[in-house]
Amino acid sequence: TEIYAKGLEEKVAERTKQLEEQSKLDPLTNIYNPRAMQDAFRRELALAKRRQTKLSFVYFDVDNFKDINDTHGHIKGDEVLKNIGLSIKSSIRETDIPCRYGGDEFCIILPDCSSDETTAICEKIIKDFSAKYPDYSLSIGIAETGTNEYVDEQQLIKLADQNMYRAKKEPGFKICS
Repeated sequence: TEIYAKGLEEKVAERTKQLEEQSKLDPLTNIYNPRAMQDAFRRELALAKRRQTKLSFVYFDVDNFKDINDTHGHIKGDEVLKNIGLSIKSSIRETDIPCRYGGDEFCIILPDCSSDETTAICEKIIKDFSAKYPDYSLSIGIAETGTNEYVDEQQLIKLADQNMYRAKKEPGFKICS
């Protein structure tokens, strides 16, 4: 009975760990969801302040995504979103935190990363994504904080969002910081 109880305990612990991880992930793209993003963002911003390092934040979406769903259907739209998740994961560093913010909006938290380094990572994402979908484009906004002054996560999101909307003013792939 004792051996059975111990085995059951281990199974419950493993399943609990799996469920906790699943609760942090977006089921479509298999990258972090908004709640997990907020937790990670607060933690990484606090670490950047303590270590006096830069922190960059990327905010982007698919241009005219509604047209993809309306023209080709939601299955195609979901396929595009899944592939964005794959493009992000294959392009970022191991320490970076990819998130689906909602709909066709994506964010990446990049600890200890300057705006120039972040731009290079975004260019990798664009290269990977455009190889799969040459007819679609992304508008990308970048914001950076540190090392002399830090803004909070809401301000960093707002700055990156504003830069994304600046990028949308021009057709095709565009990165604004």
